[in-house]
Amino acid sequence: QVQLVESGGGLVQPGGSLRLSCAASGSIFGVRVMGWYRQAPGKERELVAGIKGGYSYYADSVKGRFTISRDSDKNMVYLQMNPLKPEDTAVYYCNRWNGDPNSRGTAYNYWGQGTQVTVSS
Repeated sequence: QVQLVESGGGLVQPGGSLRLSCAASGSIFGVRVMGWYRQAPGKERELVAGIKGGYSYYADSVKGRFTISRDSDKNMVYLQMNPLKPEDTAVYYCNRWNGDPNSRGTAYNYWGQGTQVTVSS
């Protein structure tokens, strides 16, 4: 059984920064292939960043601003976000990723609570 716990969100002004953390656990779980997804009010969930082995993917909307990383020994995945923009406001989730840049994570049954990121002046 996979468990995912996101943290690190909050309220920040445009131009600010946040680092999100994802703690992953499970008897058959690893963090070699992981993604960060977000869902904004009134919008579909989207993939914003993914990591697969040594390869990292970023959506055009966040490229150059977000950085995904992991600590495999601790089963942790991180998302450094700066500078933040108002359009980054969303609930952010971590989950597995299949390597498809168009993935919305629809294949995954379990999602954590997510962490709210609000970017507003």
